[in-house]
Amino acid sequence: MAERGPEVRTRYGVLRGSLKDGVASFLGVPYARAPVGPLRFRAPEPAEPWEGVREAKAFGPTAPKRPYAPPLDALLPDPDVPGDDCLNLNVWAPWGDTGSGPDGEPAGGEGPGAGRRPVMVWIHGGSLIHGSSAVPVYDGTAFARDGVVLVSVNYRLGVEGFGVFPDAPGNLGLRDQIAALTWVRETVAAFGGDPERVTVFGESAGAISIAALLASPLTKGLFTRAVVQSGAPMAQPLAAARRTTGAVAARLKVPATAEAFARVDRDRLLAAQTEVTGKGSPLTGGHSFQIVVDGEVVPRDPAEALADGASAGVDLLMGTTSEEYRLWFVPSGVTDRVGPVVQRLLLRKARVPARTARVYRAGRPDEKPGEVLGALATDRLLRIPLNRLADARLRAGGPGGTYLYEFGWRSPVLGLGACHALELGFVFDTLDLPETRALTGPDAPGDLATAMHAAWVAFAATGDPGWRAWDPARPVMTFGPGLPALVEAPREAERRAWEGSGPGRESGRGAAR
Repeated sequence: MAERGPEVRTRYGVLRGSLKDGVASFLGVPYARAPVGPLRFRAPEPAEPWEGVREAKAFGPTAPKRPYAPPLDALLPDPDVPGDDCLNLNVWAPWGDTGSGPDGEPAGGEGPGAGRRPVMVWIHGGSLIHGSSAVPVYDGTAFARDGVVLVSVNYRLGVEGFGVFPDAPGNLGLRDQIAALTWVRETVAAFGGDPERVTVFGESAGAISIAALLASPLTKGLFTRAVVQSGAPMAQPLAAARRTTGAVAARLKVPATAEAFARVDRDRLLAAQTEVTGKGSPLTGGHSFQIVVDGEVVPRDPAEALADGASAGVDLLMGTTSEEYRLWFVPSGVTDRVGPVVQRLLLRKARVPARTARVYRAGRPDEKPGEVLGALATDRLLRIPLNRLADARLRAGGPGGTYLYEFGWRSPVLGLGACHALELGFVFDTLDLPETRALTGPDAPGDLATAMHAAWVAFAATGDPGWRAWDPARPVMTFGPGLPALVEAPREAERRAWEGSGPGRESGRGAAR
């Protein structure tokens, strides 16, 4: 007779999940009602309770999306699970024997051992048009193995999550994330998690989302720590964001209203969205879906709000990979195609100061013009804004700790080096999965994954990842190449070359991935 699996009683009903090696997983759990029919293009509504036992052993539906275009589709797995109930999440938790809850206590969080473990909530990246919580790289088993209750969430993407309409609320995808965090606040104790010790973490567009959540007045009390990986605070003004929605409307030949879009077949809508956003670039702009300054969820530009002290009490860990740009520039051939003349034209279009570019060229004499361009793009969009935020938090002297890292191990796959998204398999300690190896190759260093994963666990548990907090000496923990090491003020000449300029201050340059 097959084992039934662990059960947990929540305020919505009883869930039955799976148990393996002391880790319980509950997959595809609804945190809000399906955004269809009259709820399409509307703020999320709380999930409806159910009778009996709900099976939670398979990932729930993913938000409507299209696959990554080649060649990224071979490097970035993006499962598509059909169905309307895309506002769902997954929970991995340390568990006792089959039939018992966390630490062997009765299921449902009744016992004295429940409700005490640190909680981490993962928000995936994907340029706000790709991705889901079902990506195998994001498996939460290792976090639960190490004493964390790991929650990963889906949210609406593209025009359904981040379109701007006169007859619908803004930032619906961000509102979904807040609804999921509210579910965690109200429900995670049933899984052994501590609702007072929640860390929200995400990468790329997920990190940009977290920066907006940090700046939002609607998230107070929902988390106490945050990890921002390869994304910086940014948001578009409403007028700029309307242009992307308007371009999709023009393709569809319908008014740019939620009412009109709700009548459009979803496949046709996705096709138009892909056509409009397919040529955008994080460096030079173009149509893309962005978080917007809507006056409610995001009252002002997140970079300005955070610099002025928003979430000063939240512990913050943030950083980048050393060569973010290589995920886009290398497979597409940009690093080889860009010569000195094209490099200068692109830097002028992106409003990079000439004196800044000269510092990078002088410090990288053996690199191709396309590689120097990529280094400038990486710093302009990511490293410099995060350094500025760390400096602002240091000046403000708030109670929240600030820690910076850089991931520098270089993948041999296609010459990708220390590219965007490479750190994910190390953070989740999922190097053995084929989906992770598509980016890392088969021989990624397990000891580096152990160290990086442990730092994230320690940060969630204590607020301290294991190295010195940000101070005037600019300490950055570097994860590879070689052993992790604390480096003070890495590539300081290049950082100083941006002083007085505004990299990262122009909103809407693009969610990186």
